[in-house]
Order: sequence, then structure tokens, then C-alpha cells
Amino acid sequence: MTPVPLPVPELRTRVTELTGVRYPIVQTGMGWVSGPELTAATANAGGLGILASATLSREEMVAGIRLIRSRTEAPFGVNLVGTATDVRQRAELLVAEKVPVASFALAPKQDVFRLLKDAGIVVIPSIGARRHAEKMAAWGADAVLVQGGEGGGHTGQVPTGLLVPQVVDAVEIPVIAAGGFFDGRGLVAALAYGAEAIAMGTRFLLTSDSTVPANVKQAYLSAGLDGTVVTDLIDGVPQRVLRTPLVEELVSGRGGGPRGVVRAVRSAVALKQHVGESWPGIVRQGLAMRRQRELSLRQLLMAANTPMMIRTGMVEGRVDLGSLASGQVAGLIDELPSCAELIDRIVTEAEKTLARLGGTS
Repeated sequence: MTPVPLPVPELRTRVTELTGVRYPIVQTGMGWVSGPELTAATANAGGLGILASATLSREEMVAGIRLIRSRTEAPFGVNLVGTATDVRQRAELLVAEKVPVASFALAPKQDVFRLLKDAGIVVIPSIGARRHAEKMAAWGADAVLVQGGEGGGHTGQVPTGLLVPQVVDAVEIPVIAAGGFFDGRGLVAALAYGAEAIAMGTRFLLTSDSTVPANVKQAYLSAGLDGTVVTDLIDGVPQRVLRTPLVEELVSGRGGGPRGVVRAVRSAVALKQHVGESWPGIVRQGLAMRRQRELSLRQLLMAANTPMMIRTGMVEGRVDLGSLASGQVAGLIDELPSCAELIDRIVTEAEKTLARLGGTS
């Protein structure tokens, strides 16, 4: 067998060394999207695939981890929600299953952090501001994933091109840049800013390995650069989503009020049934979210919408009723390669770009 050539030195970074992956490319943990299939496909292609577990019961999470292991020998990660009431039990399961990498949407308590670190698991929290990165670095995070405003889902206002260099200058640990990346040129740009990997969500969602329904993928492919909007009318926290009929209704003011409250309550009931959470547990998690995100009571109630609205779109294929988190980059994507094709293309383009900039091409 002909050995696979190593990437150029610039593509071997502290992130590839930490995680053991071949290329500095991360597939983010997206609820209802980043299942075992997509995670394993990314890992086999040389990137860091991350299983989203927030919408899985603990039993489903373990089953997903074992399914990934049956499909790849490469390293991968699992994404946890730090405010979940069972986050410590989930962290213990990651330790038991010897998962190499744990990523976080919302930071956990410090004891959970230490549990994972003591087990030798690489811990990578996602952050959206310099002060959060500094806090996570002080806690002992191995790296931070920094998402700029172009990114999909919950996002901030600062563009990637400003936020990433600010965080790079503030912390000593490796920075993974997210928000607006889709090709090799973007990878080189992130490296120039001082980041040591890129993370992509929308770009991996739009691959042939993604299990998202075909009609939903088509909605993404049909979107232009103006095809997304940032709104807090879905769950009380700003998030970037596709302009679906439901989102347009909410943004226009026709979908709020009592109808929004009823939808939120139904969403909470559905999510409780799916993940096996108790009502006291949901209340405790909600209070933790309120403290960490400084949510009002109205926003807290609306937060129940997000997981089930995403499921309506990403699993059931209801573009008209679901919420489809999306980065602005959807407006630049027009095809569905496999994960292997995508990563190979990004690496090849990055190497050619580096050679051109270095004057060796």
C-alpha cells in the first residue's frame, strides 16, 4: 500500500498533536445533525469528528460512541452541554468509554472539567468572547473553539476576523477558529490569524455523509449570502438561522405572544420525553442556563423551543415548521461532497495557497 503523504508542516499544529487527528479541521457537534455517521466519516477523512449528545439520552450517547468506534479507529470527540443536570454522569461515561476529546457548549462546573482532565481527555470548550477564553484557559482547557458572528446557531456580534486574533493574543492555549469557513483559503487565513485549526458546522452538514433530509439540504443550497438572519425570537438568545417560513413569521412579529408560549411548553414536554429528563431536572438546568446566559424568565421559557424546533427541521424534514441553524457560509456552498472529498479538497487548496504565498509555486 502506498503511504499517505503527511500534510505540509504548516498544517501540523498543536491541535493535531493534542487530538491525534491528521488535519486541523473540526466538525462541530450539531444537535440532530452530528450523529455517529457524520462523526465517523469525518474522523476517517482525517478531521476531528464530534458527536452531538445534547439531544441524546445517556444510553443513546454510549450507543453512538460505540457505533463510531465500530466504523473508525481514528480519534473523535463528544460534545456535552455544561449546564445539563446530568453532565457529570455523562462526563463519567466519556471516561469509561475512553473518548479522546470532550467539547462543550456552555462551560461545565470546574469539578467536571477536572474529572475529564484527570482522565487524560482533551477538553475543548466553545466560547464567544475573550473573557470566556481567559477563564477557560485558567481552568486548564487544552484549547478553545472561538466562533465569530458569521457562524450558525447561537452566536455573537463580533466577526470571526476580529474575535479570533483578539483571543489568540489573550491566551496561550491553541485556538480553533469557527464562523465562515468552508475551504482551504479560509484554513490558511485562520492560521495567519494565529489559530491552529478551523471548525465547520454548515459545511459538514452539507455533505453526502450527513443524514439531514435531502429537501433540507436543498434549502441550504438555495440560500444566498442574505439567506440567514440573527434573531432571539426562537429561544431568547441570538442565533443565526436560515430564513424559513417559520423564522420569517417570527421576525415579522406574527409568531410571538401566546402562540410562542404554547409552542415553548410543547417543546419542553417533547424534549423531556425524548431525553428522559425529569421535570425537576429541566427546572434545574433552566435555572443554570439563566445564570450563565443571564436570561430573563421569558427567554428561559423560550429556550425550550430550540432542540425540538431543530429536530422538526433536521430530522423530520419540515422546512416550513423547523428551525435550521446556519452560518452565512451557506450562501457560498452549492454541492454535497463526501467528508473525505471535502477534507481532501480543503487540505490540497490550503497547501497550494501556502506554496503560492511562500513563492514556491
